[in-house]
Amino acid sequence: MFEGWLTIVVFLPAAAALVIALFLRDDNRVRWFAIGATVLNLVLIAITYADFDRSAGGVQMIDRYEDWIPVEGLRAEYLLGLDGLSAPMVLLAGLLSAVAALASWRITLRVREYFIWLLVLQTAVLGVFTALDFLLFFIFWEIELIPMFMLISIWGSGRRHYSAMKFVIFTFGGSAFMLIGILALFLSSGVDTLAMVSIPSEGIVGIPDRVAGVDLLLPAGLIWFLLFAAFAVKMPIWPFHSWLPDAHTDAPTAVSIMLAGVLLKMGGYGLIRISVGMFQETKDFQVQDVAWLLALLAVVSIIYGAIVTFQQSDLKRLVAFSSVSHMGFVVLGVSSIVGVGGTVTDAGLNGAALQMVTHGTITGLLFLTVGLVYDRAHTRHIPDLGGIALRLPLITVSMMIAGLASLGLPGTSGFVAEISVFLGTYAAWEWYTAIGAFGVVLAAGYILWTMQRTFFGPRNDRFDDLEDANFLDMIPVAALVVSIIAIGVFPKIVTEVFKVGISEVVRI
Repeated sequence: MFEGWLTIVVFLPAAAALVIALFLRDDNRVRWFAIGATVLNLVLIAITYADFDRSAGGVQMIDRYEDWIPVEGLRAEYLLGLDGLSAPMVLLAGLLSAVAALASWRITLRVREYFIWLLVLQTAVLGVFTALDFLLFFIFWEIELIPMFMLISIWGSGRRHYSAMKFVIFTFGGSAFMLIGILALFLSSGVDTLAMVSIPSEGIVGIPDRVAGVDLLLPAGLIWFLLFAAFAVKMPIWPFHSWLPDAHTDAPTAVSIMLAGVLLKMGGYGLIRISVGMFQETKDFQVQDVAWLLALLAVVSIIYGAIVTFQQSDLKRLVAFSSVSHMGFVVLGVSSIVGVGGTVTDAGLNGAALQMVTHGTITGLLFLTVGLVYDRAHTRHIPDLGGIALRLPLITVSMMIAGLASLGLPGTSGFVAEISVFLGTYAAWEWYTAIGAFGVVLAAGYILWTMQRTFFGPRNDRFDDLEDANFLDMIPVAALVVSIIAIGVFPKIVTEVFKVGISEVVRI
């Protein structure tokens, strides 16, 4: 079956990048064409999300082309599809891509190249969330490295070359382990497919069913750790996190939005789709066996990330370290795969998936607001700021909404996600959950302290001439604020879709 719809959604940004490269020369036209392409793609994605049949479940809107790589014995397919796990992630990627394009309208250096790379990056991340062939998934996973490296190293600041290279080294190292894991699965006896899921309507029996109870080329536990290494680096969780603060600090605002809002979620998505979805019934090893390790790494990431966040004096670096802490909640939710009595459960996984979406919008708004502050004050150094709330009321309100959502204020999406993680995980790991919940207290501390030092306190005369955000600045801000409040008040928008997808991943 080849419906073509998902292919259009995934490759529309890349096609727009090609049009810019071949036909557009005026910087202004490039800006508005790129913004228009991302907004159009968001509209198509919203239609796709609304069209997803919650009652039917399974993989929908399938685009399939067999033997698309003419190598005998490879049996790789061009296979795109949407299910309850990937649909909200695609919606998140579309929203934040449009926000990133709108946040880039002030770019003046090599404008054509900048938007070309930004659009290629969007295609790569959409491909990761829709690819259901393991090789195709890996190709999209690797393509993302190129535009991200270029965007940081050319349009970044500070030690941008160092930060871009560090990002590539860490991510490429994790990808090397992933490739070994993919090959070990594919070359195992009885595994004659690279399909990541089973699709009965297409006659596809995927890897999760093929590997159940059979001897693999390498021990199943080793393959799991090879794949997990790539996801742990991308999220990132402690101790694989050190590339993230450097990349965020030196990246342009729009790139930080994409990095924190979408790229980190690739790791969480892979953790659920692959580390959980493929290793529940493998011989001599199941993901349940290492659930305790996931819980331990999650708690360390939550507490360590929060403590280090307190020590930051750069606004972007502060938000980056807070991401390490908040992505720990995703891993904590995944660790609940072992429920009471050792049974497989999806309770915390739903919270983990929701945390990925909510963290994407909240952190996207935080980085967007930090960028607006920097554009006007020309500094992100917290001790140099203070007393700017009266001069920048719209930006201050934006930061307050993002900050309060980040610390889990009821009525915002952050609260719904975190409480879902805690309720789902407590039955399996009481003490780990209790320690992880203390991270919310620490988050309240560093968020409120940062707000007080940055926006309030004695007025600084040097900031008397600052101008608040204009109408164009507020469009992406408003889009993210609406999404944060909407999910906080009516979480069913996302949770009913995730529930369908997660139940199929854990097969309960």
